[in-house]
Amino acid sequence: AYGERMAVEWLDGARYADSSGYQTDAERSMWRYRDWVIDAYNANMPFDQFTIEQLAGDMLPGATLDQRIASAFNRNHSQNGEGGIIPEEFLVENVVDRVSTTGTVWLGLTLGCARCHDHKFDPISQQEFYEVFAHFNNVPERGKAFKYGNSPPMITAPTDDQFAALAEIDEKIAEAREAFASVEADAATAQREWEASLPAAGRVDWVLRDRLLVHHPLDGDVAGIYTGEPITVSPPVTAGVRAPREPVTVDLPVTAALKDGQPQFVPGRVGEALGFDGQRFVDAGDIANFTYEDPFTVSAWIHPTAADGVILSRAYAGDQGERGWGLYLVDGKLLVNLSQRYADDGVRVETRAALPLNEWRHVLATYDGKRLPGGFRIYVDGRPQELTTLADGINNPMRTKEPLRIGASGPPSEESGATESHARFQGLIDDVRVYTAVLTPAQAAVVATAESLDEIAGIAPESRTAGQSEKLRLSFLDHYAPQEIQAAWRLVGNLERERAALWDSFPTVMVMDEMEPRRETFLLERGAYDAPGEPVTPGVPAVLPPLPDDQERNRLAFARWLVDPEHPLTARVTVNRFWQMLLGTGLVKTAENFGLQGEYPSHPELLDWLATTFIDSGWDVKALQRTIVTSATYRQASAVTPELLEEDPENRLLARGPRLRLPAQTIRDQALTVAGLLVDRIGGPSVKPYQPDGLWDQASQDYRQSDGDDLYRRSLYTYWKRTLAPPSMLAFDSATRETCIVRQTRTNTPLQALNLMNDVTYVEAARRLAERMMIEGGATPEERVAFAYRLATAHRPRPEVQGILAGGFRDYLDRYQADRSAALELVNVGESPRDETLDISELASYTMVASMVLNLDRTITKD
Repeated sequence: AYGERMAVEWLDGARYADSSGYQTDAERSMWRYRDWVIDAYNANMPFDQFTIEQLAGDMLPGATLDQRIASAFNRNHSQNGEGGIIPEEFLVENVVDRVSTTGTVWLGLTLGCARCHDHKFDPISQQEFYEVFAHFNNVPERGKAFKYGNSPPMITAPTDDQFAALAEIDEKIAEAREAFASVEADAATAQREWEASLPAAGRVDWVLRDRLLVHHPLDGDVAGIYTGEPITVSPPVTAGVRAPREPVTVDLPVTAALKDGQPQFVPGRVGEALGFDGQRFVDAGDIANFTYEDPFTVSAWIHPTAADGVILSRAYAGDQGERGWGLYLVDGKLLVNLSQRYADDGVRVETRAALPLNEWRHVLATYDGKRLPGGFRIYVDGRPQELTTLADGINNPMRTKEPLRIGASGPPSEESGATESHARFQGLIDDVRVYTAVLTPAQAAVVATAESLDEIAGIAPESRTAGQSEKLRLSFLDHYAPQEIQAAWRLVGNLERERAALWDSFPTVMVMDEMEPRRETFLLERGAYDAPGEPVTPGVPAVLPPLPDDQERNRLAFARWLVDPEHPLTARVTVNRFWQMLLGTGLVKTAENFGLQGEYPSHPELLDWLATTFIDSGWDVKALQRTIVTSATYRQASAVTPELLEEDPENRLLARGPRLRLPAQTIRDQALTVAGLLVDRIGGPSVKPYQPDGLWDQASQDYRQSDGDDLYRRSLYTYWKRTLAPPSMLAFDSATRETCIVRQTRTNTPLQALNLMNDVTYVEAARRLAERMMIEGGATPEERVAFAYRLATAHRPRPEVQGILAGGFRDYLDRYQADRSAALELVNVGESPRDETLDISELASYTMVASMVLNLDRTITKD
C-alpha cells in the first residue's frame, strides 16, 4: 500500500492517464509505467536513481527493460492524433510539455513562461528555455500521434508473470526442436528418397498454406468476375475460412476480351492466368477486410502491359481519398497503401525500381500491423526491394464495405458517390494469395517459386535456388514426410506460433529514445513552431550550476545534473512536496513555483536542513518521511484555539498538527476498506468501476464497466480519461492529468456530500459495512454503531454521537419495516452479493447509519 499511496501524487505530476487527450481522447496503454512507479517506491529506490531512470533510463548503458519503462515519464503527456493537424506544431507542443513538466517537478520553476520571449524579472531567458528544450527534442516521434493506442517509440513490456509464461513456452519449444533434431537425419534421408521418385510421378505441386486466407489459382475458374451477369464458378481455395457468397450483379460493359461470355484464360506462370483488359476484374467477396492492426501478406504473378493498374485491393475512393488497402502498379513501381484518408491518414510505400512491362514477375508485399512504413516489405521474384516512404502513419482502422477485388479498386456502381482510385489492371494475373501473417523472406522466396515439385526435383541440388530448395523441404515436411516426422515438425511450428501470439498479447508502453543524428533545435520566435530563429544546443539556465564539461550534453547528462548534490533546487523542491503531502502545505506553499512569483519559505532553515539531510542519506525517501512523521511537529494534536486559528489559519507557524481532508482517491479506498470490499492486489491494467449511467454518451468511446474484483481495486487503478476523469474523484479536487499538477486545491461543495451519499460505490460500501456491523459489531445497536464509527474514523464515538447514530438506526428500522420493498431496493445496490441470512429491514437500516458514518467529516479527514 505504501508504493500505491506514494504513486498517487507522483502520477499527478507525471500527468499519467489511460487516454491521449485532445478531441478523441482515445485509450492508450501506459500502466506498466504506473506499476514501475509503485515498485520503485516500495523498493525505496534512491530518489537520484528514481530521477535518472525516468528522465533518461533509455540512455543508461545496457538499459534494462525496467529502466526503459521508467523513461515513459516523458511520454505521458497528451498526444494529438486529430485529422488535419500540422505534425510539426505538435512535435513542438510535446517537447514544450516535457520541459514544463520537468521544470515543475524537479526545479519548481515555470520554465514555460520563457517560451515566447524574455521577461524583465525572469532569470530564465528564452534562449535558455530552448537550450533545455534541446535535451528533449531528439525523440524519433511523429508530431501527429496515433489516434488509438500507443505511438512510437514504444516497447513490449511483459510483467513478471508474463515472462514466466514466455519462459514456459520457450522451454517447450526447445524440447520440440530437440525432438525434431533427433529425427532430422531420418527426415533428410526420406526426403532424398522422395525427391528421387518425383520426376516419374508426373506434375506434383504444393502451396504454402500456413495462415493462408484465400488463394485464387485462376486456373480456369475465378470468384466474382462480372460481365453484366454473374458467372457460376467454383469458390476460391480457402484455409479455414468459409467461401464468400456469390456477389450481386454489377453492370459493366461487355468487352471483346470475353469469349462466349466466359473469362479469358491463357497460359500463365503457374498453370493458367486470367487476362485483364482495363475493364474486367475479379470480385472475391467479403474477405480480407483488414484493419491497420492486422498483419498480412498478399502476392501474385503479374504480366503487365500498362504501367498503372490495381493488382489487388479492398478499397474505394470517397470524398476524402482512398480508404482501405491495396497493392498497385503506379508508373511501373509497386505501391502498397493503407489509408482512411489518402491525403493525411495513411501509411504508404513504393519500390524505387520500376517493373518491366510484358514480362512475368512475382510480387509479394507484407505488412506487420504496426501502422508505420517500416512495417512494409515488398519482394519481386523473392528478392526484397528498396522502398520509398510516401505516407508515414495511419490513425483509423480503415475497414470498408467494399469486397476484395483483383484487378480493380473502388466501387463500380454509382451508389456510393465515389470513383475508382486507380486504373484497372491491364495484362495477366496468376496465382493470387492472401495470408494473415507476415511471411518471412524464406517463405516469400518459396511463394515466388513457380516450378512444381517434380520440376525442382529434376534440378541438381547444387543448381537449385534457395527458394526451390526451401519449397522442396517445406512441402516434404508438410505433406509427404512420414507421420512421426510431420508431427515433430508441426509441433515446433505450432509452439512458435503460440509464442508469437503470446508475445503480441503483452502490454506495450511508450518510451523515450534518441535519434542519430540529432534533430536540430532552434529558438522559436514568439514560441511559434513555424518561426525558427537561431539554432541552439543543449544547455541549462545560467542562474543554475553549469553542466559538467566532461559529459556529452544530452538527456542523461541533464538528469545527472539535476541530482548533483550541489544542485540548489532539486532536493529542496522534492522535500517540500513530501512535507506538503504529510502536513497539507509545503514549507514553500507554492510547491510548483520556487521563483519570483512563488511564496518565500515559511521556515527556510528547516527546508535547507531537510534537503541536505535527504542528500546525505543517499536520497532515501523512506528515511526522509520517517524523519518528518516522527518529529514533534508532525505528532502534535490538530486541536486549535480560536485565537491561534485567527492568527494562523493555514498553520504556517506549525503550532499544531496537520488536519486536512484525505486525497480524492483515498476517500474511496477508505470506504472500500472499512466495508471489507477492497481488493488489495498490486498492479495490472486499469479498471472501470461504477460511474453514472450515460456519462460517456457524448464521449468518443463507450464506458464498459468492469466486474468482479476489478470493481473494488484501489482508485489508483481506475481508468483515467483526461477529458472525462472519474467524477467522484473530480468532486474531491483530483487533478484531470491533462497537465502536470504538484499541488492540489481543496474545496468544499455540496456535490461532495451528495457523492458520498448517492454514488453506487458508497451505497454499496455502506451496505457491506452494515453487514459487518451486524456480524462482527456486537449484539446491540449501540455496540454496532460504535464498531462502525471506530472502523471508519479510528476514534471511539462520544456518548452523544453514539446515541444519535443508534437513534437513527431505530428511526430507519421503523421506516423499512413498513416498506420492505424500499429496503430490498437499497440492499441490492452494487454487484457484490448481500448476506441473505440477515434481516432485510435491519440491514437497510444499518446501511443508512453506515452511510452517515462514511459521510462524517472525521471519516474523510486526517487529524
